Amino acid sequence: MVTVPSPYAAQLARIPVQRQEAEVLGSRTAYWVYGPDDAPYTILAVHGFRGEHHGLEPVVAQLPGVRFVSPDLPGFGETPPLPGRAHDLDAYVDWLTAFAAAAAPGAVVLGHSFGSIVAAAAVAAGLPTPRLILVNPIGAPALEGPRGVFTRLAVLYYRLGARLPARLGEALLRNPLIVRVMSLAMVKTRDAALRRFVHDQHDTYFSRFADRDVLHDAFVTSVSHDVRESAAQISQPTLLIAADRDDITPIHKQRELQRLFPDARLIEIPAVGHLIHYETPAPAAEAIERFLR
Repeated sequence: MVTVPSPYAAQLARIPVQRQEAEVLGSRTAYWVYGPDDAPYTILAVHGFRGEHHGLEPVVAQLPGVRFVSPDLPGFGETPPLPGRAHDLDAYVDWLTAFAAAAAPGAVVLGHSFGSIVAAAAVAAGLPTPRLILVNPIGAPALEGPRGVFTRLAVLYYRLGARLPARLGEALLRNPLIVRVMSLAMVKTRDAALRRFVHDQHDTYFSRFADRDVLHDAFVTSVSHDVRESAAQISQPTLLIAADRDDITPIHKQRELQRLFPDARLIEIPAVGHLIHYETPAPAAEAIERFLR
């Protein structure tokens, strides 16, 4: 349960929202629709690893005239795992393609972090969309980033969580102290109130995964792939919104990533890291609005 007030609550409260469900690949996907039904643009928003739809709400709050369709990924939040499938990149691509056809045909696709890998791979594989937006894109192998040592520790953590006896493994993966360490590693803002909000968001939503197998599959996918694999196959205009202090993909790698796309523009946001959606949603939203126009 969220215990720290959101600095974006007043803006978000002015935007209508409805919870809906869609049958996708033999399971039900929970999703939320924000904004007016007659909006000129619809964005299908794909959240990051261990997150769920709430994480992108600060960006939604800045764009009251845009319609957002924001699902919880399979195995996270209120969406159960896909039956009979490993949750690898192919599974997430198949799911996103089918979900888009069912709930948001023709929408602009947006992916944050791990969602950028899924969104880019799906669009490269043929998901119909007029434009693609990637926020904090994973533009290089995570193990090669500025905190490659931290990522290697994360690999050991998720591997241990998957191999321990079930109860111990689940407890380790949901351990609130470790969740807080993850949050501290990513947050950059010095605003005390905003830091409390970010930590509370992670405390509340980072452990809402279905089980350790789904979490392990998704983590392996997140560190085994990046957007570079898909970039050259994406012909749609693409917007990359990157942070100059991102510890997962440094800014010079984002500039290299831009050059791999046939048609991409790069917006660099200063003084923020991998949490653009929490710490600097306003400049991100401004870039999105300009891109849509």
